[in-house]
Amino acid sequence: MKHVVENFNITAKTLRFYEEKGVLENITRDEIGRRVYSEQDIDWISFIRCLRETGMSLAKIKEYKDLFGLGNSTFSQRQEMLVKHKLEVQKKVEEELRYLEEINYKIAMYDLQKDQVKNNPKHIFKCHGLENKDVN
Repeated sequence: MKHVVENFNITAKTLRFYEEKGVLENITRDEIGRRVYSEQDIDWISFIRCLRETGMSLAKIKEYKDLFGLGNSTFSQRQEMLVKHKLEVQKKVEEELRYLEEINYKIAMYDLQKDQVKNNPKHIFKCHGLENKDVN
């Protein structure tokens, strides 16, 4: 477990929680009861982490895992789930990029006016129609 915890920046508690919720199943144990993760387990943990970090709920991940366990008859359903999630992630990324543009604009306004503010403490800082009047 230590290897997985260190390499995936995930806690042992989270791994145990995933087992409890049925997202991770059939984890083998060594002779003293420690979990031993196979390459397949590690691949699945990596995929779970990817889905969780992009906002997919644990319930949806479990649904995907259960469908996967049913075999190729659920191929289209699983693909549809991933396509839908991808579209949701893309929408969030686009929103974040818009917010980043807004922040970059604000920083640029600070850069453009920093000499004026430094040289004239009474300078009125302008950005997006907002004015910061000197309070001194």
